[in-house]
Amino acid sequence: MAMNARVLILGGTSEARELAEALAARDIDTVTALAGASGRASGYAGDVRIGGFGGAAGLADYLAAQDVSALVDATHPFAATISGHAAAAARLSGCPTIRLDRPAWTEPSGAGWQQVATLAQAVSRLPSGARAFMATGKGSAGVLSNRADVTFVLRSIAAVPDLPTHVEPVLAHPPFSEDAEHALFASMGITHLVTKNSGGASGRSKLDAAAALGLPVIMVVRPPAPIGVASVSSVAEALDWLEQTLALDTSSGPTP
Repeated sequence: MAMNARVLILGGTSEARELAEALAARDIDTVTALAGASGRASGYAGDVRIGGFGGAAGLADYLAAQDVSALVDATHPFAATISGHAAAAARLSGCPTIRLDRPAWTEPSGAGWQQVATLAQAVSRLPSGARAFMATGKGSAGVLSNRADVTFVLRSIAAVPDLPTHVEPVLAHPPFSEDAEHALFASMGITHLVTKNSGGASGRSKLDAAAALGLPVIMVVRPPAPIGVASVSSVAEALDWLEQTLALDTSSGPTP
C-alpha cells in the first residue's frame, strides 16, 4: 500500500477494530469514525473520530478536505442510514469505497425461523402471554409499548430510560457464550427469541441456546444494501481491496 495513503473506516463493529489494527501494522494513516456516544473509542488503532459528519454532503466534504484515499464502511449491518450516506458521499467525492459486511446467519434445516422485514412485524408475531427476549438493542424500545400483553426482556449495553412496566431491562456487553445464553433464557422463563440478522460467529450463541431450549426464533432480515458500493465479507478481503486500490492510486502518478 502507498505509505502516504489515508483510510477512513466507518466503525462500530469488531471487523472495523480488526481492520484498523491491520492497517496500523502496515503504517497506514487510519481514522475510525464512531457515531456519537455509542462509539467506544478505546482499543482502536490509529486515530478515532467521534460524531457524525452532517449527512452525505458533510461526509463527502470531509473525504475531500482530509485527502482520504479510500473509505471502508464497516458499520453494523442494520446501520442503513449511515451506509446510505457513505454510498452517496462516495458518488459525490469520487473516493474509492467498499462495504465490509459480515455474512448473515443462515437458518439451519428444520429450525423454522419466522423471518420478517421489520422489528414492528416481529413484535406483532408474538402471541399474547409470551416472554420474549429482545436481542435487538436499546433502539428497539419504542416499538414495544403497544404490546402490554407480552413481557419483553430487552438487552442493551446502556440503560434505556422510561421503559414501560412490561419491559424488563438486562444490561450486558457482548460477547455471550452459548452456556450463558442458555442459563439466562432458562432462568428468565423466555418463550421466544427476537433478534436481528446481524451475523458474526460470536452472536450466534443466542441462536444455538434458543435451539437447545426449543424456543421459536423471530428473525428480522437485513435492510437492502446501498446501491453502487461493492462489498466484501471479511477483513482479509477488505485488506486485499485496499492493497489493490491504493496501489492503483500510487501507480497513476508521474513516473520518476
